Amino acid sequence: FEIFVLAIVNELYFRRFDAAAALAEGRRRLAAKVTLLREFSARPPRAHPFELFDFGVRRRFSGAWQREVVTTLRDEASAVFKGTSNVMLARDLGLVPIGTMAHEYLQTFQALGVRLRDFQRAALEDWVQEYRGDLGIALTDVVGMDAFLADFDLYFAKLFDGLRHDSGDPIVWGEKALAHYQRLRIDAHTKRLVFSDGLDLPTAMRLYEHFADRTQLGFGIGTSLTNDCGLVPILIVMKLTHANGQPVAKLSDSPGKTICDDATFLAYLRQVFGVTG
Repeated sequence: FEIFVLAIVNELYFRRFDAAAALAEGRRRLAAKVTLLREFSARPPRAHPFELFDFGVRRRFSGAWQREVVTTLRDEASAVFKGTSNVMLARDLGLVPIGTMAHEYLQTFQALGVRLRDFQRAALEDWVQEYRGDLGIALTDVVGMDAFLADFDLYFAKLFDGLRHDSGDPIVWGEKALAHYQRLRIDAHTKRLVFSDGLDLPTAMRLYEHFADRTQLGFGIGTSLTNDCGLVPILIVMKLTHANGQPVAKLSDSPGKTICDDATFLAYLRQVFGVTG
């Protein structure tokens, strides 16, 4: 429900403003982004290409504006724009639908009868069994990157195509991921790191410059693509707090992103996974 509710709330909220002025500013900024992307893609090639995805359904200015943004990027920046998480737009515009697992998926396994310490491994195993090698990017920040890597052993590291960053310092996270692959004797050039935490184009480009010669990369950009119209975006999220009548939590590497309304369960989760702070 998260995607649909947040998209509806955002569109209703932004209807209060002057749509003509917002769209004019949005088009001006979008044209500047296209110019920046063309200039960036014309640079000398690195070991792996710069690839950009639209992850902007939930906090878009409107559905119509997202369609215009995605269509423009498809038509004018096709060298770097590789898809959208909006499955309907992907179908309508002939693009690749691109996404990763949601936090709610992993959170649910905290209440599905497996031992709490084993919930991440159970979730990853069920994902592999369901998708049989497709949709191979694993989300790392439901109990933090360190706790995730403790469960992401050689078996999972070979099965999954890569990892997704969504909280904490992206450089620190990426270095931890690459070090983990190196310890497991896996060639990082065969894997992909996907960054999706509040990105804009300059941030994505800086991350690309840092990692581009060591691994495949992808950049899922949301609000700064689909709601960059001169208005202040609203910061809203939805995550699980209970499932099966039991509390669940998201224990993030960014303290402001931790979500749980049961202090006892949160303390227990921290203890089980050795998470301090």
